[in-house]
Amino acid sequence: MDIALEHIVLLMITGLLAGVINTLAGGGSNLTLPALMVMGMPADIANATNRVAVTLQNVVAMQGFYKHDKLPTDDLIPILLPTLIGGFFGAIGASYAPEWVLKPLLLGVMLSMTVIMLVKPSVISPPLGTIPHKVKDKTSAWWWLAGAGFYAGFIQAGVGFILITALAGSLRYDLVRTNALKVVCVLVPTVVALAVFTARGQVLWLPGMILAVGSMAGAYIAVKFAITAKPSTLKWFLFIMTLCGSAAVLLF
Repeated sequence: MDIALEHIVLLMITGLLAGVINTLAGGGSNLTLPALMVMGMPADIANATNRVAVTLQNVVAMQGFYKHDKLPTDDLIPILLPTLIGGFFGAIGASYAPEWVLKPLLLGVMLSMTVIMLVKPSVISPPLGTIPHKVKDKTSAWWWLAGAGFYAGFIQAGVGFILITALAGSLRYDLVRTNALKVVCVLVPTVVALAVFTARGQVLWLPGMILAVGSMAGAYIAVKFAITAKPSTLKWFLFIMTLCGSAAVLLF
């Protein structure tokens, strides 16, 4: 597949922005999916190709958080199990689902997140010193994570908001560790989804890798910001990105 220079620049810039947004909040695919479709890709091919960048940006982010000791590993396997199961079924559903179901589903997630942050901000940003719950002690978190995994496999865009609700709201991790766990939780079902889409021949690797270069750079920058920023700064960034994500879904 030949790619024009302007499309390379577009993919690099949108990938960079999406890498930052996805690492600190969610919804970066609201930028990358339109960028891929501008190149003439059908929605299903763009949805599949986008997973290349999402996979690699989350690898970079995960390594960054782990390096700075911000990735809780003791609860990682119980958190990953439901997201992996959900991601498998979500990817299968996305591979066959009609396009008209995607937009209302994404918009519903975004708007729900905005309402939660306005009405009960402590759900998204637990007080400092809060002791996190274990998944085994919080059954509702398992269902949140399974649903997030299904959504990640199905559409990807905005899945970070669901995971933040589960990890910060239900399990009570602070926002930095929530984001660290979130990138791992997104990575696992995304790898599953990428395998499904690859098997069905829906991934265009060259534009996917160009997009991934920008996304990996964005993830690297975002991790550096997350470990030094104040919790209130991260919370406001998340709130603004939620509003922007909702607007993007309504417009595009």
